[in-house]
Amino acid sequence: MIISSAGEGMIHVKHRIAVIAVMAAGVLALETGQASALPSGSAPTHPSSLASVPFSASAPVLAGGSVLPDAPAPAGFSGLGSRRAPGVVGTDVSNWTGDIDWEAAAGAGAAFAFVHASEGVDYVSPRFAAQYGGAAEAGLLRGAYHFAQPHESGGAEQADFFVRNGGRWTSDGRTLPGVLDLEDNPYGKKNRLDNCYGLTPEQAVAWVGDFTRRYRQRTGKDAIIYTTTSWWRTCTGDSRAFGRNPLWLARWGTEPGELPAGWKRHTFWQSADRSGSLPGGQNSFNGTPSRLKALTRAPSKIRLTGAARGDTYTVTVANTGTEPVTALKLAGRMFGGQKFTKAGRGCRFSGTAVRCTITRLGPKTTARLTFTVTPAGPGGPKRGLRIAAGPVTLTLPAAR
Repeated sequence: MIISSAGEGMIHVKHRIAVIAVMAAGVLALETGQASALPSGSAPTHPSSLASVPFSASAPVLAGGSVLPDAPAPAGFSGLGSRRAPGVVGTDVSNWTGDIDWEAAAGAGAAFAFVHASEGVDYVSPRFAAQYGGAAEAGLLRGAYHFAQPHESGGAEQADFFVRNGGRWTSDGRTLPGVLDLEDNPYGKKNRLDNCYGLTPEQAVAWVGDFTRRYRQRTGKDAIIYTTTSWWRTCTGDSRAFGRNPLWLARWGTEPGELPAGWKRHTFWQSADRSGSLPGGQNSFNGTPSRLKALTRAPSKIRLTGAARGDTYTVTVANTGTEPVTALKLAGRMFGGQKFTKAGRGCRFSGTAVRCTITRLGPKTTARLTFTVTPAGPGGPKRGLRIAAGPVTLTLPAAR
């Protein structure tokens, strides 16, 4: 998983095998005991008191205020990754990378780091504690990754091993979700298996499903999936089942390129940018620093309830989670021949439309929005208010 700066190649070195890598053009150095040549441009291995019947809706929202659906991303989509987000760069390291000057890495612009923690059910990187702790001390957000060995044991078993040995996630503002590293089998000469570890696509999908479900059960967070588009297509049959898991795409080149099926966008991208000044692999986050930081916090849940009485609509916004939500935006529209005449603090309206911003909503707290309306013309048989906070929508019928 680690790209060597010595050449356009990668060797994966496991704990059981001592390797001296001779770097040549087109040959990589990763943490395994075998080298493989890759063609240019290919991927690295690696409720309301006013209502007798309450109306409500809810969904999770990131600590930064961006609401997220509590369901997998729509399946059946395979898109192109966007370009690298400037300024949000990071690294991934392993035992092979050696001792790291994390202060220098931070000074060079690194915002995050992923550290190799475990492999299979019998290997823990001897440098994990030092590298993981060092990254945190230098102010980097950090996460751990597990190198999958799906032919050796079940996915749930390896997820448990990973969590016990560095992969546990906590909502502390500095720990990124754990990573499941899925790439070509680097031990083919030893285990005599193909790049898919001898698994059929159905078996591979089942294994990944077992790992990601157990990781979510143990941590409350979705594991990041690190893979290449090529490996995913070949070994899972281009499964669309894991769109809810953040994607860390490995691919050489100036752009991420085409994504595996099931993902609309990548979250991280590992490239072979030779101009990179960071130790280990050169990576970028596809978003802003605040979005990256949001991954280190548990999502809160936003719930909308409300009722209508006369010409007044009341909407209660509740944060049922454990983290504060900031800059929460809501948008509403009257229907059936009504328009706004008054809205509460933080809201602006025009005709039938209203937009509101709640600056901060603490955990287990609520905010109440009150709107006054008047008929705007001949009314239809159905009148009321529709309002949404991201994917959380609420429809309030007009009082009868």
